[in-house]
Amino acid sequence: MQKGKIGVIGGSGLYAMSRLENVQEVQVETPFGTPSDAYITGTLQGRDMVFLPRHGRGHRLAPSALNFRANIYGLKQLGVEWVLSVSAVGSMREDIHPGDLVLPDQFFDRTRSRVSTFFDRDVVVHVAFADPVCSVLARAMHEAATQTSATVHVGGTYLCIEGPQFSTRAESNIYRQWGVDVIGMTNLPEARLAREAELCYATLALATDYDCWHESASDVDIKAILDLLQRNVELAQEVIERTAPQVPSTRSCPCSTALQQAIITAPEMIPDAAKERLGLLIGPYLKG
Repeated sequence: MQKGKIGVIGGSGLYAMSRLENVQEVQVETPFGTPSDAYITGTLQGRDMVFLPRHGRGHRLAPSALNFRANIYGLKQLGVEWVLSVSAVGSMREDIHPGDLVLPDQFFDRTRSRVSTFFDRDVVVHVAFADPVCSVLARAMHEAATQTSATVHVGGTYLCIEGPQFSTRAESNIYRQWGVDVIGMTNLPEARLAREAELCYATLALATDYDCWHESASDVDIKAILDLLQRNVELAQEVIERTAPQVPSTRSCPCSTALQQAIITAPEMIPDAAKERLGLLIGPYLKG
């Protein structure tokens, strides 16, 4: 039986997967434009894998400039079913230390100017998003992460800000009052689009700093963050390598059928151009 491909979106510091075998570079164009970079395909622990550096190799793209739709659609085009998102985050909790791994299961959106849906015209779609992380994929990642030397925190809320600036001290303290656990700039609308594309999605977050709320720690220092990320790239790759063989061969989770009851527009009212543009996503539900 052909096992579903695993996609990896590499965040700051993770621009390549060193342990991939049978490596090929694939350029993809989508109805939503060009992804952040070429996709790198290969095999890892016997599983077909597709890797994409979120910010492009050399970190060329700021968070607000990312073409999230093209990135996710491209993974779908290449046959990916499972998406592991690797992200650098700031810790909003005393007990989440720089260097710890966090597997958040909720998101809170503080972005302002990002397109967060494939269905912004011609077709109305409302997917369920109460549980934005695939529990099956998160469980596999948790089992893998606990086999490493890192401290792992399971669950929690990822607050996504617009960036590219880090938070003010007032913002950081208010966010802490909200009860969030980590803060970053990329995982929304990524997670929303993955759900609309019926892809299973989970985040491996690497805590790099205490944002600017922590009185005994220095304010966010980009050099210190990059140094820590460089030291932990191998840790992230180890987690991914250990996760791959634990990802199931087939899917039965709600993610895989997220659009089944979510397309509101009557099929006969969907323009042919929209059916062509969105066929990869909605095509299976417009037949017969």
